[in-house]
Amino acid sequence: MTDYLPLPGTPVEELDTPCIIVDLDIAEANIAKLQTAANEMGVDVRPHSKTHKSPYWARKQIAAGAIGICCAKVGEAEVMVEAGVTDVMITNQVIGTLKIARLVALARAAKMIVAVDDSSNVDDLSRAASDAGAELGVIVEINVGQDRCGVDGKGAVDLAKQIAAAPGLRFDGLMGYEGHIVAERDYETRKTEAEKAMAILTGAAAQIHDAGIEVRVVSAAGTGTYAITGRVDGVTELQCGSYIFMDGDYVEVFDDFTPALSVLSTVVSRQREDVAVTDLGLKSISVDRGLADVLSPSGASVMGHSEEHTRIELKGEEARSLKVGDKVRVRPKHGDTTINLHDYYFGVRNGKLEAAIPIPGRGKFR
Repeated sequence: MTDYLPLPGTPVEELDTPCIIVDLDIAEANIAKLQTAANEMGVDVRPHSKTHKSPYWARKQIAAGAIGICCAKVGEAEVMVEAGVTDVMITNQVIGTLKIARLVALARAAKMIVAVDDSSNVDDLSRAASDAGAELGVIVEINVGQDRCGVDGKGAVDLAKQIAAAPGLRFDGLMGYEGHIVAERDYETRKTEAEKAMAILTGAAAQIHDAGIEVRVVSAAGTGTYAITGRVDGVTELQCGSYIFMDGDYVEVFDDFTPALSVLSTVVSRQREDVAVTDLGLKSISVDRGLADVLSPSGASVMGHSEEHTRIELKGEEARSLKVGDKVRVRPKHGDTTINLHDYYFGVRNGKLEAAIPIPGRGKFR
């Protein structure tokens, strides 16, 4: 099937829609800013690729100084390793014979680390790795307040002992994601709660160390807490993902990074003076965190979506001057889930297309 990709140099307003636009200068500056901040705080960067889902961006992050990347699923990791990324942490549990076999296969080509919070899973990973003559790095996930996955401190010590003694496995350390607080709008609340979460994580690390086991990795942080968590003594690396592009939700948290991503659509119908209909729909933008913000034209706002269409309310002269064929640009509230709907980013510099960037990790949720 032909993708009908535009040629480099195509002006933004001539791109076919709906499509994701990334300002390359801004995204590259965001990558550099996080890396510089981490260097100053004395921690490593292992950015989460579940946001961008693309080896193109992973390579840029590694070139800027990242030690490797994070993936959410084995499928994402397969995409990254196939593209030459050689240090990958899967920040979720890998369960079941088939997935574990795929994980072990990756460990023969790259340094793989996987999270666990269950003793039987450790046994399964050990059996598969030792049978294949491979080595898997393992980190214990600690529940630091999100109440999703992860064990408490006592459970962490028991799992660490089990992993350290298990054939085919290498105990690397711990991770704890303070996801329950990363988008808190009030900085003081975000700081206080993130520090509480990190106290749980570093406390677990201390217990394991006291049990005579080395803890090399203490991995944590989302974009909203990078500058808080990164300053906690004992944290060794940051897992931030959204910082690279930002989205409508995160721009309400802080302005440390600049928004780089938008979705471009075309007006397909103008039957009412105060409403335009565009070709943007639920198949090309997510609404799990709310309706998108209209960036241009001014005076326009999203009323709602159907599968293939978006109704745009028009207030003011500029908005009401829209005609069929004109473009409307919006910022999605949640970048990760919107990106997962697209095959390409259209990377733009100075208003013109520089590259159509594949998103081979989209849909890799197994």
